[in-house]
Amino acid sequence: MNTSHWYVTLTSPVGALLLTSDGEALTGLYTEGHRAPPGLDAARSDRGPFREAEAQLLAYFEGETRPFDLPLAPWGTDFQKTVWAALREIPFGERVSYGELARRIGRPSAGRAVGAANGRNPISIVVPCHRVVGSAGALTGYAGGLECKRLLLEHEARFAPDRGGLLVASAG
Repeated sequence: MNTSHWYVTLTSPVGALLLTSDGEALTGLYTEGHRAPPGLDAARSDRGPFREAEAQLLAYFEGETRPFDLPLAPWGTDFQKTVWAALREIPFGERVSYGELARRIGRPSAGRAVGAANGRNPISIVVPCHRVVGSAGALTGYAGGLECKRLLLEHEARFAPDRGGLLVASAG
């Protein structure tokens, strides 16, 4: 089992991004508004483990609409991991409500629990929790701050204008 941890800070259009890794997978991506993850003082700064993540983030901020393809190792409960996996299924530029995301994971009455899991996502942007909005399309909660969420959604709307609206669950 690998017990080493690395971090790097990258500059982005939404501010500094702190990336963490266990050397094999991305374990965190935190925007400036996030709290620093625990254990960072024991981690080593090294760009090496982040070359692919850095390349894919650069492509994303240049308008690349493909999903991120990185090994991820977020720490969380089974329910949180289920929500985070569902977040990865939301295409670039699409927005869904918390209720819709709850329906997608087969827990239609768990909108609040989905919101809480969404807020604990340790790998923002790559696991696109910013694409989840209130039922009427309102920007609600984002660990990196609502301004960062707004910037990410505006960025995606610029490159995928046909998807910038709220997706509403269809009947049936």
